[in-house]
Amino acid sequence: MISQKKVVVILPAYNAALTLQKIVEELPNDLVDEVILTDDASTDNTVEVANKLGIKHIVCHEKNLGYGANQKTCYAKALELQADIIVMLHPDYQYTPKLIPSMAYIIANDIYPVVLGSRILGGGALKGGMPLYKYIGNRLLTFFQNLMTGAKLSEYHTGYRAFASEVLRNIDFMKNSDGFVFDNEMLSQIIYAKYNIAEITCPTKYFKEASSISFRNGIRYSLGVLRVSIQHFLQQNNIMSFNHYRKQ
Repeated sequence: MISQKKVVVILPAYNAALTLQKIVEELPNDLVDEVILTDDASTDNTVEVANKLGIKHIVCHEKNLGYGANQKTCYAKALELQADIIVMLHPDYQYTPKLIPSMAYIIANDIYPVVLGSRILGGGALKGGMPLYKYIGNRLLTFFQNLMTGAKLSEYHTGYRAFASEVLRNIDFMKNSDGFVFDNEMLSQIIYAKYNIAEITCPTKYFKEASSISFRNGIRYSLGVLRVSIQHFLQQNNIMSFNHYRKQ
């Protein structure tokens, strides 16, 4: 069934030169039809490495636009290539590409239109070296988000996600933030649109070369998550209306 679907993997990259080869080597090439890398004005040689690895679709931002903006470029390019299934994977090698077949299978067989790789299910986060303060923050934010959205996800903060193209065509992700809170805004849109979401256990690795959000950006991100959660509650209960929840 997967063979009848076009699977596109997107890699929103920023200074991923040291880990990109490991990601590409683990990609299931018999399943993945296209790979897109968008480089958000890296200061290392990410683009040079991507070219050497034979990545066909490389899009470069002339200046750093932000994590969310980088994903917008990725998703727009994937839709332009007529992808049926789009898998977003951080190229910093915190997540293994070996789960792509399982995630794609769930979508290709119309079981769920969205699949998240969860670091929390199975205790993968702490086993993989997630700092305790980040783990606690993840759990507190996730509890509040579930309370506000009515969903029951194990986490909202994973960088490993797969979507049926229909989902991305029916939410206006381009209206979302260009920063780190983009991921949460996107999930909020998906939940509001009543798309069902699956989660699979995902091991993770924390190491020196892996990307990590700074403490200051972490605080800004947390406040953004609280804002998105409250907006979702207000929108869902017809108390207030926000433009980014409107369908395209």
